[in-house]
Amino acid sequence: MSGYFWEEKALTELTHQEWESLCDGCGKCCLHKLIDEADAEEVIHYTDVSCRLLDTKTAQCRDYPNRKQHVPDCVVITPDNVYELDYMPTSCAYRRLAEGRGLASWHPLYHDGSREPMIAAGMSATGLVDSEDTVEEDLELRIVTWPLRDTN
Repeated sequence: MSGYFWEEKALTELTHQEWESLCDGCGKCCLHKLIDEADAEEVIHYTDVSCRLLDTKTAQCRDYPNRKQHVPDCVVITPDNVYELDYMPTSCAYRRLAEGRGLASWHPLYHDGSREPMIAAGMSATGLVDSEDTVEEDLELRIVTWPLRDTN
């Protein structure tokens, strides 16, 4: 055993603080997504348009504790629903752990909470998105592939 709590406990055994610390703060879950259901399988397309609460310079929620009050359809990721959220990016720490892949080497928990390695690895929405409040064109014109990147 390495001594990391996320390797020693099941997701359902984590404390609230441990669970919250798993979020790498990338902001990708806050991007508007389009679901193409024309094929036999659903295809998820990410856009570079974020929820209005996302600070586009830092990729952090401006009111995380109260986000559901401002954005009722904001999805709160829990140990109970994480296995069903197939639209989460493959780089998401919650998804990675649910799939048995472990945390990525750039994750802030490996770097004393620093988000710099994650940003340097191109895994953050920091500075790459526009808020839904400022975008006028159709979301179909804002589809991007960078949120699909994953490393180790």
